[in-house]
Amino acid sequence: MNVVRYPTDRLANLLRDQKVATMSQLKSALGTSITFTVLRKLSSLGYRSSYSHGGTYYTLDSIAQYDELGLWSCRDIHFSRHGTLLNTAATLVTNAPAGYFTTELEAVVHVATKDALRQLVERGRLQRQELEGRYLYCATERRRRQEQWAARQAQQHPEEDLQATMVLFYSLLNEQQRRLYAGLESLEWGHGGDQRMAHLFGLDPDTVARGRVELLSGQVLQGRVRRLGGGRPRIEKNARHLEPTTAVAAR
Repeated sequence: MNVVRYPTDRLANLLRDQKVATMSQLKSALGTSITFTVLRKLSSLGYRSSYSHGGTYYTLDSIAQYDELGLWSCRDIHFSRHGTLLNTAATLVTNAPAGYFTTELEAVVHVATKDALRQLVERGRLQRQELEGRYLYCATERRRRQEQWAARQAQQHPEEDLQATMVLFYSLLNEQQRRLYAGLESLEWGHGGDQRMAHLFGLDPDTVARGRVELLSGQVLQGRVRRLGGGRPRIEKNARHLEPTTAVAAR
């Protein structure tokens, strides 16, 4: 009985030439009509099926040039070091610093992921939380999920976090420093900065403008809150003004 042999180098040569191939192309190159035979030969070479196009394309791991996420594309055919679309989506979401919205993940993998994400949630491989009308997909492990949620909220409201920091810093300053700091932030903001900083810090817009003008003119007094002669007159000065009047009254 003659044993039919199917040299694996036929498959290797085809894939090196084309980079990717369909099952029918691989069968033709190997000289067989049996899918199992092709897959068995591919296994010895270290193959990968595409997560796009219903997994109908094949390549070798030695050919694929995976990026830092473990993804590789040849023309419009997409492969993953993680295997199927389900495994790829689960891995990417779990490893993402701030999780993924569906549209974000689709932009990364270049295929629709809505059904895959739904299946992963149903199977308990991922969790999702609603954020501003959209679902954020996160890891199942509690601590990791909390980290992703916190990171995403910081991304969603960076201006609010910055403003809270600015107000806290402002509260630690003295009167002159507050005026100058408000003026500095107004300069950084540009048009409408005086009004915006006045609203943020609870100041009169003229006070912000004064701080801005002082910075631009270099009229910054070191170690003083008010200018010389500014503020309420000292008691001793008031007393000197009152002395003649008191003396007349005593006569």
